[in-house]
Amino acid sequence: MRFYRVKDFLTGNWLFKVCSDKELNKNMVKAVNCPPGRRFAQLEGNTMVFQKSEIEGQLYDVISLTHADESDRLRRKIVCTVEEIPTAIREHFRIVPYEEATGKRAPGKHWVTLSKADDEKSMILLFVLERAWTVSTVSPEEKMETISRRKELKPPLPLYVRPRIEREVHVRVKAHARANKTGVSEAYRSLIESALRS
Repeated sequence: MRFYRVKDFLTGNWLFKVCSDKELNKNMVKAVNCPPGRRFAQLEGNTMVFQKSEIEGQLYDVISLTHADESDRLRRKIVCTVEEIPTAIREHFRIVPYEEATGKRAPGKHWVTLSKADDEKSMILLFVLERAWTVSTVSPEEKMETISRRKELKPPLPLYVRPRIEREVHVRVKAHARANKTGVSEAYRSLIESALRS
């Protein structure tokens, strides 16, 4: 059993638990803690199971997407066509027919994703993409645009603002310069040369 903290740029902060069953060759991803909001709260405790496929070293997940109804209650629907699969999943995961992954047919099961048996982070990502992104009130494109606008509106930092550690170094170098009655640039050069000789 392993726990993962995930910070998703679109939906927020998550805590996941991943359990592996070596005998049955399956992994289970469970959402232990979800971001705030009525929709995401319904995903708390939800699990996604990845099972052994016919393809060596790969686990499969039947692709089903979560949707919210008029009352904000969540429902899941298994996808029937490749076109229904979100672009983010199609671009980052291998997708094959259910029959190819399992060697058998099953009514209502059409497409699956494949993940390496030891790639738990990809399985968690699939949970977020299939269960959370589809019920987000903001699309990934809108979120990225908002982030870009915030960066544009944010005033540039004045030149004198430095990270804390850099400020502390600068203060010490100035003290060294005063003690040795030299300029700051000369003090920097002297300290660097001293460090290289030691």
